[in-house]
Amino acid sequence: MRAIPLKRKEADAYISIHHRHHKPSQGDMYRIGCEDDNGNLVGVIQVGRPVARRLDNGKTLEVIRCCTDGTYNACSFLYSRAARIAKELGYEKIITYILQDEEGVSLKASGWILEDADCGGATGWNVKSRPREVYDTKYPLFGETRKYPVGKKQRWAKTL
Repeated sequence: MRAIPLKRKEADAYISIHHRHHKPSQGDMYRIGCEDDNGNLVGVIQVGRPVARRLDNGKTLEVIRCCTDGTYNACSFLYSRAARIAKELGYEKIITYILQDEEGVSLKASGWILEDADCGGATGWNVKSRPREVYDTKYPLFGETRKYPVGKKQRWAKTL
């Protein structure tokens, strides 16, 4: 396996086809592709600023998408490369979120630690200081679709 640079359109196209529960992200700081020995693109990872305001301290980055076609060790390879590049750029920490039902094997293999096993989704968007009516689905022109996976997540981190 080897890491390759990707253009945003290439990463978005790959994620549109292969990601199980997310659409391409709205923005990122950098993205990396993973090629197998035959030159086939087998995975993509996108890294950006943390989505959570309290974690966006200027010294932390977040993996916002990691997507592979199931190639053995591709996820671990991409997580390791994303962390290495973040360190070279001068960041101190990198984080990512996975669903509750995912095991995090690739993250463990690449040296990340489980920082919070039960985060997100607790209060939702409706809080006392800014009450909102929340919909888990959106209604686009061509029918109802889910906005994003709803519920608790796990936060994994690596100190660089």
